Amino acid sequence: SKSPSPRQYMPVRYFIMKSSNLQNIDISQQKGIWSTTPSNERKLNGAFWESVVYLIFSVQGSGHFQGFARMGSSIGCEKSQDWGSAGFGGVFKVEWVRKESIPFQFAHHLLNPWNDNKKVQ
Repeated sequence: SKSPSPRQYMPVRYFIMKSSNLQNIDISQQKGIWSTTPSNERKLNGAFWESVVYLIFSVQGSGHFQGFARMGSSIGCEKSQDWGSAGFGGVFKVEWVRKESIPFQFAHHLLNPWNDNKKVQ
């Protein structure tokens, strides 16, 4: 029998990832990768080594979540030309769990205790 994954017993953490455009979300869903700003890398890498990390994606100004993915690797130094814009750090793997546009209003009952109990959006 297959032994359970050690990550299976780790805590779970969630992060909202804001994208400046839908094209970046499409690239991520097609290629199974993501890149973020260097200021986010340390926090995400730390969370990855201590927990299972889910990333919830939203395009700025869309009023929707575009889906969510599990972080599949730590963030390395390799950069991607896919995003074509300066300011992004290294690429990491993501495994998309759900690709669906969901209006923020469907999640208004969720409050973030680490952000003054503001709505999650």
